[in-house]
Amino acid sequence: MKRCLPVALVVCQLLQGCVESRPTMLGAPIEGINHTSAAINRFSVNRNGGHNIGPYGGGGTQVCCAVLPRQWREGLTVVVEWEKDPLPHDYGNWLEPLFSDAWSARMKAHQSKYTRHSAVVEVAPYQELGVVTVHFLPCDQVKVAAGTTYAWLAEHPYQYPRRMEVPSICPTS
Repeated sequence: MKRCLPVALVVCQLLQGCVESRPTMLGAPIEGINHTSAAINRFSVNRNGGHNIGPYGGGGTQVCCAVLPRQWREGLTVVVEWEKDPLPHDYGNWLEPLFSDAWSARMKAHQSKYTRHSAVVEVAPYQELGVVTVHFLPCDQVKVAAGTTYAWLAEHPYQYPRRMEVPSICPTS
């Protein structure tokens, strides 16, 4: 019996190595909500995901995936990059035939007004990792939540109106 105990301990330790551990990082779907009159042509979270969002639109469409920790921790940040069209309705009034040389030249001039942005954004605390929701706000401000609640529910950490106007003076940070 005394000889079996050390062997049993070694076998138990070896078997413990076979037990699956839960991953600490998970892939979470990404969605965006645009609270501005501009169009978000594309965006990404830590270089992943990113679809277009019309003015005052978004939510409900998700792309894969931002990798975040299973458990939120203090100081957790993501990098959000986006391209913005400040005048998304301009080309609807053009008289040039669609895709003609004149139309293409005008579109090229229009695209030169697009702006590109990047921000390191703190992720709001979450109990359980869920959908990564990026809120695009006036003055090129961005907020990110990553919990299991939907943006329109009271439990969501950010309660912004769908339509937000640009203030006369934008915050500096």
